[in-house]
Amino acid sequence: MLNPQSPIPLYHQLADIIRAKIRAGEYQPGSRIPSENSLASTYGIGRPTARQATELLVRKRILVRKRGSGTFINTQQKKEVDLFSLAGTMASFRKEGISVTTRILQKTRLEAIGRNPENPFSGQEAYFVSRLSSVENTPVLIEDIYLHPTLFSGIDRIDLQEQSLSQVVDEYYYMQPVSGRQNFKIGHLIGKRAMKLGVAPSKPILVVKRYLHFAQAENAIYSELYCRTDQFDFSQTIGGLTND
Repeated sequence: MLNPQSPIPLYHQLADIIRAKIRAGEYQPGSRIPSENSLASTYGIGRPTARQATELLVRKRILVRKRGSGTFINTQQKKEVDLFSLAGTMASFRKEGISVTTRILQKTRLEAIGRNPENPFSGQEAYFVSRLSSVENTPVLIEDIYLHPTLFSGIDRIDLQEQSLSQVVDEYYYMQPVSGRQNFKIGHLIGKRAMKLGVAPSKPILVVKRYLHFAQAENAIYSELYCRTDQFDFSQTIGGLTND
């Protein structure tokens, strides 16, 4: 049910519920969702609030309105593009039936960030989470992710182990990046991180420094990716907000 005490607007909460029902298969692609009057009655809200929720999902192309018939689950939804991890690239592996898993190395927490001229949160506080992605049980990359402490308040209560970060940001915070940039270099890992990624300290890896900008703040998400390239080639494009 909806929580009137939550800082999240009621129509956002209702939109989340509808999306959850779609994921769970309760609402099938092409099926009609309950009318706004029915949603308002079920959740104890006004019809304008119910309409705001459905309008939000229409704008996201999750729902589609048909004049005189109602609102339906869109059967031609745009495929999700993940800008915060290799999920876009991983999707190509999944299409081939290759398993992809993620494991949290350090749970999300708010912490003071040490001095680092490349990190936009240097000398400040930020949420930090580290996770390991594997393909067919082979470690592929480690992501160290730093998130704006105000824009992403409460993200430490969300389990990011098997979730796309871009999807979390979209669904829980209703934000999408407007631009970004990446820096690439060859580097090395040592100690526990080298062991987690399954590489020797002498083995070169691809290091990606990624900066994502939102309308609310520049550099709201900064991440450092450490990628093995001995088994897979990685290709990403941020300028057009797409992944290959």
